[in-house]
Amino acid sequence: MISEVSDLKEMHDHCHTNHKSVKTGLPRILLVGNPNVGKSAIFNLLTGRYVTVSNYPGTTVEITGGEAVIEGRKYEIIDTPGINSLTPMSEDERVTRDIMLEERPDVVIQVIDSKNLRRAMFVTLQLIEMGLPLIIDLNMKDEADRRGIEIDEFTLKNLLGVEVISTVAVRRKGINSLKRAVSNARVPIYSFKYDEMIETSISKIETLLPDTCISRRAVAVMILAGDETLKEWLIKRVSDHDIAEIERIRDELATKYGQPLSYVINQQRLMEVDQIISKIFRKNDVVRGSILNYIEDLTIHPIWGIPFLVIMLIFIYEFVGVFGAGILVDFFEEIIFGEYLNPWITRIVMAVVPLDLLQDLLIGQYGIMTMALTYAIAIILPITTTFFIVFSIMEDSGYLPRLSAMLNKLFRIMGLNGKAVLPMVLGLGCDTMATLTTRILDTPKERLMVTLLLALGIPCSAQLGVILGMLGRQPVSAAIVWALTLIMVMIIVGYLSSKILPGQSADFILELPPLRMPQFSNVMVKTLWRIEWYLKEAVPLFILGTFILFIAHKTGLLPTIQKIASPVIVHILGLPAVTAESFIMGFLRRDYGAAGLFALQQRGMLNTEQVVISLVTITLFVPCIANFFMIIKERGFKTAICISLFIFPFAILVGGLLHRLLLFTGIFN
Repeated sequence: MISEVSDLKEMHDHCHTNHKSVKTGLPRILLVGNPNVGKSAIFNLLTGRYVTVSNYPGTTVEITGGEAVIEGRKYEIIDTPGINSLTPMSEDERVTRDIMLEERPDVVIQVIDSKNLRRAMFVTLQLIEMGLPLIIDLNMKDEADRRGIEIDEFTLKNLLGVEVISTVAVRRKGINSLKRAVSNARVPIYSFKYDEMIETSISKIETLLPDTCISRRAVAVMILAGDETLKEWLIKRVSDHDIAEIERIRDELATKYGQPLSYVINQQRLMEVDQIISKIFRKNDVVRGSILNYIEDLTIHPIWGIPFLVIMLIFIYEFVGVFGAGILVDFFEEIIFGEYLNPWITRIVMAVVPLDLLQDLLIGQYGIMTMALTYAIAIILPITTTFFIVFSIMEDSGYLPRLSAMLNKLFRIMGLNGKAVLPMVLGLGCDTMATLTTRILDTPKERLMVTLLLALGIPCSAQLGVILGMLGRQPVSAAIVWALTLIMVMIIVGYLSSKILPGQSADFILELPPLRMPQFSNVMVKTLWRIEWYLKEAVPLFILGTFILFIAHKTGLLPTIQKIASPVIVHILGLPAVTAESFIMGFLRRDYGAAGLFALQQRGMLNTEQVVISLVTITLFVPCIANFFMIIKERGFKTAICISLFIFPFAILVGGLLHRLLLFTGIFN
């Protein structure tokens, strides 16, 4: 049984003396929940924006933190990774558990998908065992209502003895009630028991454990469930004699069951969960007749899902490629920069800066003002903004997981499953961050394969925006050839790597959220946050890249590189020698290289065939330097080098073969 309230209060005070937030000194609120329950949306609404993202000490797991003023008091808010259990089976789950074990929060808000109560309550029971001040947030209430799901919040509140709040985060509903509940957060009064043999073992182990930030009962249950991640923690705090006794108790208990102890404990927890749910849950019959219901079925249909996907791609092409890269880029480049900013800046620099070299650095051919900022703001920003809007709509609507389900069979050909679609789609936002999210995949083989495919053929949002902009000025056949080439390359490389790389692939298990109408405010918040990220992260690299080009031009290095690369660029790829600088700068930042090609196209230096070849090659080219370092971080230095050494000649090979094929077929003649 859970410790008495007075003992928990003493433990709580002890933890605050030793474990209060070191960084801020503020009381801490922890957001906990299963994956895809809306924790990040709740975090955004509490804090107003993402504030800090940092690795949890000793891990590669990123934790998002921010500050919020709630009922006149300032708090630190921590958004933890999604979990399915607090007996860790992954690094994400271990980090979430460790934050509570080592740095007891003042309040835990468990964000629950109201449609999936059983899965969530499994975690709730573990939080109850820990003896932490708890608030239950039943999120996605609107989706539960549409499915005829009723949850008796009043009964649940009285049963657990904690605040229970309903929210619809995407519509900002219930957030004020959630904030008011923080000051009333308390340790649950609910308690439950396992069978007599397990309870006896728990009691014995409890006496051998030190005081910690969670109840000793919770730690004892984790040990019995076979939590190997606690071994290091125990060694630091428990004598060798007591550790041996703990292991003896666990081993003796294990012999009394025909199943592993972890299975037995989880089954008894689930029985308790079912008893709770039987008191608070009701499912009513609903008539499925709304347009969204029909669209939901269409999006995952093996046949009708494809036309739906094609419609989405056409919309993206028109909005990003035609409107963003055509109308908006022309307006910013030719009018804002061409007629006003650049002439104005040129006059100021000529009047104020005396040295020719500095003038050339600022407003010359490779000038920071005339090239870097024109590329970054006039060309890339309008394109990326329109793409960010589309991507945010796809996120907010819940379409991305459905895309995973629809493409599962295709990915099976490559030895992967539909889960791999998620990091690849995220790669359309940023390959660096997408490489980080390969952790959601179940096996090392799958994580390595997706890392390779991300680096090889998934253009980031900024690069994709420029590519769509270039293709938007060409016949539709150019976009089709570009897309089909990349799809074929990805399937072939994926298939071969699945045969060559050792290891197993996992089964495909993914929960599909319902489709919802995207909320304008959510789409704008996500878009503005991504634009801010672009301005902070990308623009400085554009300036650095332009400076490198300037130095290379002044020292004669750039013409030398172009001369050395000329046989490859001109004879193998059939491109002008000047495109060499775009490929070189593509390593510093992919979209910078693509922007160089865009500028060449605008000057009439690339015909349709050359546009397609250059875009295929630069899409398959080496990953940008940020992604390269992320691959080192996630997969190791040796793997990163091997991936890059494969991609570089492979991209040239594919571009060269495509050049010969297009010459032979004469598609664009």
